[in-house]
Amino acid sequence: MADRALVGPRSLTEVAGGLRSGSADVHELVEAICDRIAEVDPFVHAYVEEPARRTRLHAEAAALLARWPEPVDRPELFGVPTAVKDIMRVDDFETRAGSNVPPHVLAGAQAVVVDRLREAGALVVGKSVTAEFASAAPGQTRNPHDLARTPGGSSSGSAAAVAAGMAVLATGTQTIGSMVRPASFCGVVGWKATHGRIPIDGVIAHSPSFDTLGFFGADVDTVLSAARITCDSWAEAEAEAGAVDRRPTVGVPIGRYLVQADADALVVFGDQCDRLRAAGYDVRDVDVLGDLDEILAHNLTINRYELARTHDAWFDQHRAGYRDITASAIDHGRSISRADYAASMRHLLALRADLPDRLAKVRADLLVAPGAVGAAPVGIDHTGDPAMALPWTYAGLPAVSLPGARTSTDMPLGLQLVGPAGSDERLLAAARDMADVILPR
Repeated sequence: MADRALVGPRSLTEVAGGLRSGSADVHELVEAICDRIAEVDPFVHAYVEEPARRTRLHAEAAALLARWPEPVDRPELFGVPTAVKDIMRVDDFETRAGSNVPPHVLAGAQAVVVDRLREAGALVVGKSVTAEFASAAPGQTRNPHDLARTPGGSSSGSAAAVAAGMAVLATGTQTIGSMVRPASFCGVVGWKATHGRIPIDGVIAHSPSFDTLGFFGADVDTVLSAARITCDSWAEAEAEAGAVDRRPTVGVPIGRYLVQADADALVVFGDQCDRLRAAGYDVRDVDVLGDLDEILAHNLTINRYELARTHDAWFDQHRAGYRDITASAIDHGRSISRADYAASMRHLLALRADLPDRLAKVRADLLVAPGAVGAAPVGIDHTGDPAMALPWTYAGLPAVSLPGARTSTDMPLGLQLVGPAGSDERLLAAARDMADVILPR
């Protein structure tokens, strides 16, 4: 049964304005966040433990006030409590990536995305739990809506921290479905950018051909604020145009892809599509994934081959620090030939070049699909099926999961929106409008 006492996401728009104007006190917010963590995290386990968190955060809050004493000068994320996934390096924090590999092995310069967040005034609450090396071996995080269920992964701690009100903003990464799925399971907004749109420097790689950064928040405006700050070449005019242009034509990718969702998810998804139609959206069935089985096969080849190469520098020496499922994936990657990898990369590049034509032929501005194949499964020894997100991550497309719906088990299930490569501004603008439409009345 869902435990509503553990659920309490906070919107950035409700927090940031007061912090910037000075009508809200950043030290009081630190106290509130630390109290919330003390109350909730012993059950949810969203954060890597940090005994002196409260003292550190008060010191960092004082530093923010000293740097920006005048409210008029304060940046957009001034004092905003932010969780950072523990595969992203943060100055003065160890990076463990959910593993037992010695942290000095994984050390390096602070991630560029964290540089940008801190320059905008964000307050790093702590490192959020990740599946080991953002792969398949989950951490101890539980779903705030039902502690018996997974929050999804690999960005498990980030999604759960936002859902439980222990952070206003949280970073994540997606290599297959590691943001869209946790957002869907935890009932928050999760956006992954177009591949390459946010620099990956300072983030421990999984599969560089797919690894993509993004954010979790209570609503679209929260992740939109982070997107403006962290995306390369952000075009605010595009976001504004997307908010006032005609409503986009929405494609539902039918066939082999959609039937992967369970019956409960399809009922929820059908209701969401009906709400969009009733609001005036042109929602049409489209067939753009006739080659899904090829995508699955090539995705596995590239993913495992690159995972093995990113761990070459320390795997042999520190294999004992890896869990069996991760070590097996790396061993599999080492067995893949360079020729097979090159063939899969040719498929990847060809598909990314071809997909805009596929969308144009079916006259779809964006695609919608369930955020996951169903509600969060019971148990925390796995993070759920990434099938609904996989082809879009493979293609490098931006995607966002919107909360609002609940399944027959009273668990959240998000609506996934997918846009053309590079359309993050317009996708988030569309998501803002669609979020209002799909919320149950």
